[in-house]
Amino acid sequence: MKNYKTQLLSLCMLFIIFSCTSDDISDVATVEDEDEEVAVVIDDTDFEAIDWTSDTHSKDADPDFDEVFEDNAIKRLDFVISEERWQTMLTDMTNLYGTFGGTSNGPGGGGFGGTTVDIDEDPIFVPGEVFYEGKEWYRVGLRFKGNSSLKSSWESGILKLSFKLDFDEFEDDYPQIKNQRFYGFKKLSLKNNYNDKSMLREKVATDVFRSAGLAASHTAFYALYVDHGDGPEYFGVYTLVEEVDDTVLEDQFSSDEGNLYKPDGDAASFANGTFDEDEYVKKNNEDEADFSDVQSLLTILHDGTRTTDAATWRTNLDAVLDTDVFLKYLAVNTVIQNWDTYGRMTHNYFLYNNPDTNKLTWIPWDNNEALQTGNQQGALSLNFSELSASSWPLIGYLYQDDVYKAKYDAYVKEAAEGAFNETTMQALYTSYASLIEDYATTEIDGYSFLNSGSDFQPAVNTLKTHVTSRNAAVSSYLGE
Repeated sequence: MKNYKTQLLSLCMLFIIFSCTSDDISDVATVEDEDEEVAVVIDDTDFEAIDWTSDTHSKDADPDFDEVFEDNAIKRLDFVISEERWQTMLTDMTNLYGTFGGTSNGPGGGGFGGTTVDIDEDPIFVPGEVFYEGKEWYRVGLRFKGNSSLKSSWESGILKLSFKLDFDEFEDDYPQIKNQRFYGFKKLSLKNNYNDKSMLREKVATDVFRSAGLAASHTAFYALYVDHGDGPEYFGVYTLVEEVDDTVLEDQFSSDEGNLYKPDGDAASFANGTFDEDEYVKKNNEDEADFSDVQSLLTILHDGTRTTDAATWRTNLDAVLDTDVFLKYLAVNTVIQNWDTYGRMTHNYFLYNNPDTNKLTWIPWDNNEALQTGNQQGALSLNFSELSASSWPLIGYLYQDDVYKAKYDAYVKEAAEGAFNETTMQALYTSYASLIEDYATTEIDGYSFLNSGSDFQPAVNTLKTHVTSRNAAVSSYLGE
């Protein structure tokens, strides 16, 4: 009897396989009989995208920032991932980072608080369904994302992990979703507010950059629920972040055709002798082996005219780097305190060669560690007294130049009086805390970085104290 049943199940499996194209075979389930398990291919390609509309799902729709990135709301997203695919994601994470809630068996060692993890491959994408405001998005590419934050969350046994969403990642397998978008967005990051008991820092820091007139991602609060086989589970308060290589360039520059880099590694410091094409990671134009723009920046930055003919050095540097943008970014970043980026860490920024100016332009990224003194060596002081200029020359060399220092000082004053002024920030913290408090304080153990709901308000109060202290620090630095 056993052989007959096994043969019958095997024949059924073969029939399914040979009656589908290779693209149709997209999932595998396990069918159990009383004697053994037999793998059976499940075809999940036969569906109709009944919720598809031009405005909500089509590539032809302009990005709807008001809908997706509403400041004064916390909206709900639901992911539905089959049990088999969820297990595949967890198994992949185990292979990368070790046992969930245990010690990593991958490279990089322990890394709480921003230590870079040297793992070259991202977690895998799987297709899942995304539900929002009663509408479904189909076979969306979903994967876990992050670096040290992902590793630390995993090792700590916290399933509130960040996600990357790509809405047409699997369009070759599912033709029904060709060029699928989420209100005009192809890719989005859903950040887990790692190591942030206020759950506000990612959003507020980005708000400040944008308020200061810098190119930066839109952000919004979302409550995430994930159904991976047993019904929806509350994963907690997340911050949805616009992807730089998706709509930031299209929306905030006149063209998205310039080179976009996400430097990571020694070359990201721009220290002399560190140039390495592999570490100036291209996010577009990958087939064009042209890194002359970043190479020119490094060459000019270290040219001898810096100390012998400063005016010529500045003219040449201004021709390849938008120094005004960088100095404004540097001022804002240092006023608010943000240690997990350039000046301390060789990551967490983009460089875009703006076609309008042919200059590399600085774009901040990944701000969950901002608005605090920080880990590792802590955030840089306003006068960079602890910084090695040769190790971080984009800061050190520009600050040593009187003309650039004067511009930096002016931007410090502007940031403290404008985008990060105390009155505005205290009101913003109060407003956002009120908005998310009920969601934050009801996060579930194992899906939260809070020890209890009572951790939330003290963390918000710490942010309020921080803005007061930073305004005082600016006054002291400027001698006011």
